[in-house]
Amino acid sequence: MTKPLSLNELRSRCAEFAIEWRDSSGDERQEAQSFVRDLLAAFGITETRAALYEKRAQRTSTGGQGYIDALVPGLLLIEMKSAGKNLGLAEIQALDYVDDLPDTEQPRYVLTSDFKRFRLLDLLAPKGADTVEFSLDELPKHTESLAFLAGYETRTFGSGEQEAASIKAAKIMAELYESLEGSGYDDHEASIFLVRVLFSLYADDSGIWERDLFTEFIEMRTTSDGTDLGAQLTMLFQVMNQPRERRASTLDELLARFPYVNGGIFSEPLSIPSFDRVMRDKMLAACAFNWSSISPAIFGSLFQAVKSPQARRELGEHYTTETNIRKTIDPLFFDELTERFTAAQHDTKMLKKLRAELANLRLLDPACGCGNFLVVAYRDLRALELRILLRLQELGDTSQIPLFFERDDLAVKLEHMAGIEVEEWPARIAATALRLVDHQANMQMELALGKAPDTLPLDTISVIHVGNALRMDWNEVVPASDSTIVMGNPPFIGMSWMNKVQQADNRQVFTPINEAKGLRTGRLDYVACWYAKAADLIAKRPLSRVAFVSTNSITQGEQARTMVPLLERLGCEVDFGHRTFKWTSEAPGAAAVHCVIVGFSSAKRPNKRRRLFSYPSITGQPIETVPERLNFYLFDGPNNVPVKLSKPLVEGMPNAHKGSQPTDGGHLLLDEAQMCEAVQIPEVAPYVRQFVQARDMLQGSPRRWCLWLGDAQPQHLRHPFIKNRLDQVAEARLKSPTASVQEYAAKPALFTQNRQPKGPYFALPEVSSENRRWIPGTFFDSDVIAGNKLIIFPDAKPWHAALLQSSMFMAWVETFAGRLESRYSLAPGLAYFPIPWPEFDERARQQLTDRIDQIFEARESYRDATLADLYDPAAMPANLLDAHTALDRAVDKAFGAASLLRSNDERLALLFEHNNARMTESGT
Repeated sequence: MTKPLSLNELRSRCAEFAIEWRDSSGDERQEAQSFVRDLLAAFGITETRAALYEKRAQRTSTGGQGYIDALVPGLLLIEMKSAGKNLGLAEIQALDYVDDLPDTEQPRYVLTSDFKRFRLLDLLAPKGADTVEFSLDELPKHTESLAFLAGYETRTFGSGEQEAASIKAAKIMAELYESLEGSGYDDHEASIFLVRVLFSLYADDSGIWERDLFTEFIEMRTTSDGTDLGAQLTMLFQVMNQPRERRASTLDELLARFPYVNGGIFSEPLSIPSFDRVMRDKMLAACAFNWSSISPAIFGSLFQAVKSPQARRELGEHYTTETNIRKTIDPLFFDELTERFTAAQHDTKMLKKLRAELANLRLLDPACGCGNFLVVAYRDLRALELRILLRLQELGDTSQIPLFFERDDLAVKLEHMAGIEVEEWPARIAATALRLVDHQANMQMELALGKAPDTLPLDTISVIHVGNALRMDWNEVVPASDSTIVMGNPPFIGMSWMNKVQQADNRQVFTPINEAKGLRTGRLDYVACWYAKAADLIAKRPLSRVAFVSTNSITQGEQARTMVPLLERLGCEVDFGHRTFKWTSEAPGAAAVHCVIVGFSSAKRPNKRRRLFSYPSITGQPIETVPERLNFYLFDGPNNVPVKLSKPLVEGMPNAHKGSQPTDGGHLLLDEAQMCEAVQIPEVAPYVRQFVQARDMLQGSPRRWCLWLGDAQPQHLRHPFIKNRLDQVAEARLKSPTASVQEYAAKPALFTQNRQPKGPYFALPEVSSENRRWIPGTFFDSDVIAGNKLIIFPDAKPWHAALLQSSMFMAWVETFAGRLESRYSLAPGLAYFPIPWPEFDERARQQLTDRIDQIFEARESYRDATLADLYDPAAMPANLLDAHTALDRAVDKAFGAASLLRSNDERLALLFEHNNARMTESGT
């Protein structure tokens, strides 16, 4: 059997079963087992090993022993009663046995019958839609309800049940791999072997071949000690690589029942692994699991992790959720297709046109990993094609539905997908996952239309390519089509973390792009190479669309300053974007990454629809808006790039720079106890200063001090308290890999970078939480030493500080400042100097001074609270919030707003207007 029984065949068998048992006496003791055997046989389950009869089990309610009439492990429990008995009570009895079953045998369905009636309970369906009842005579009409026995399955993709099943399945595969590790296989052979086992386990439960045929082979053809398991599996895999007509006539009859698979899965010769009883037991335990319930969309991520010991321990804690994948593919192309299907509901010509356009789609994931994006996209495109065919059928047009469905009759085909992956293991997983979802789509089509292409034999077309995507011609990888979709989650490696190969990749990608000259592309993060390759593909296929998941730094700071003109010169523009949100990594144990999604295409592509998704909480749901324009910063506005400056754009604004850096190994710094000791020493006390870094300023404690020795007397430097520390500073600096730091070993009394102002100064933390509406700053006297984790503004006046505590400043920072993860990272060259502040007269300056004084007064009323306390959104006092709102009103008015602006997006629009005006005035 090379494919599951067709629905028509199943209906015919069910009709024969109903006729045969119509005149039954309905005696539970005499006829139950025969009734159940015949029912299962009607759905192709003909061997006793596929179902356990009279299985002994413990009743949860009483603790006593009983017997389950029949169990198809992992799928169905059957409880029979004599004619006329209450099926509801029979169901309760059946459920009483379920808790005693091991996880791998836990059924999804419970079927009760009294020979004349059936009651089917779906344990995973929502209440109210979980039960169906019908009579014996109605069985043919309800064949679809039991079609899961033949491998058909109807479920909600991406559901919790599939996720749970996939996690359980991955743990089973991890156990198999652990056993395989000790068999002498190398990594390459282990990859191939595990993929073959996965395919066979899935085929056993999903109707690719006879149910539990693989299980029967292991039980019947391998010894209980497992010593011949490796040899027998090797023989089996060879047989599945041979067409039936080329097999030996003397082939074992059980082996002969396996179909020809093809597709390259079983083609490569492997050495024979050595197994034992434990490995065989684990293989049989894996066979008992219902593999048809897994989701290829997430199982690939989990399966990819089985090779890592740490990843195996954390299976199920981290995987790429389908929700995150949909954030990319839906606005990229699928939402539009769905809307067009809805609009064409009553028009056969439009439906046929839409199906023809599906046939022209070509999808590429140039960093596909285990194939999640391709799996979800292919599955949903096949489902959409099926919806079109069903709707045409409802409208009376069956011209698109041939008498016998072959693969060439499909509009959406597996060979329309393409993926590139640099590592073999995830590439094999991706190829297998696509095969599994292709079979699921065929089963759905068979269930809906009564016909579908045969899954086997698999074609030999390779859609997943192993190699370095940045050294490959994508136009050769993905079949030619104007309707090309490029998507995925390319690897993120920061510019400073790239190795020599990755740096060479960067040069390889950007050197041919003449337009990139002068843009400092060598300073871009690794992911930017994928953007450039995609833009090159767009140049050859102008109607193509692209969307990449990237860490949010690509749309911020220095990265965005290069990416904006780069894409602009390559003729591309942003179509949609997801602002910063938290993306769960595919790798177990890996930290969640703060990401954006950028969708772009040719600036000349017609009928663009711009969409912007913003996240009030980075772990929450997005809010969608429709911007008039969408720039690479993911803001509704033009692609203006601020010029990085070394001083303020606007005269009268104070300079800004980092505080002083000790680079001292910690030996010039003092904690509270050390400070108390130091101030008691006359030779040391004059040089003790409070030392403040960003954390000290925000958190308030523990307070720190330092030895500030720039003007210290030589005899005082010889005091043991100071000298011992200076010796340790010199030693620490000599060990530094940085030459300039080593030079300062000769000057241990000095900070390596002294930027301390002569008078009072205003300070902001260099890095601050993105959760704060305002980055809190404060004034310090010159005898408080500012550390290098502060941005200081020497000679700043209160009205300057007011501007830096406003939402207008935050609007600029949110867009143009860099980020450390999702936290704001301030560098004056972009985050402060280029801000186009308006001119402030004396009256406006006084008003700003009054407003900042109100903010400081509000803070003073909570002296025991730290700045971190005061600016926590959940704890911010009302009077402080009111003071900031009053300040915002004054700053907004100074920028020309008639009233308090509602959002920082509106403020950014004003900033852009002022910036454009200044550029026009200067002729730039």
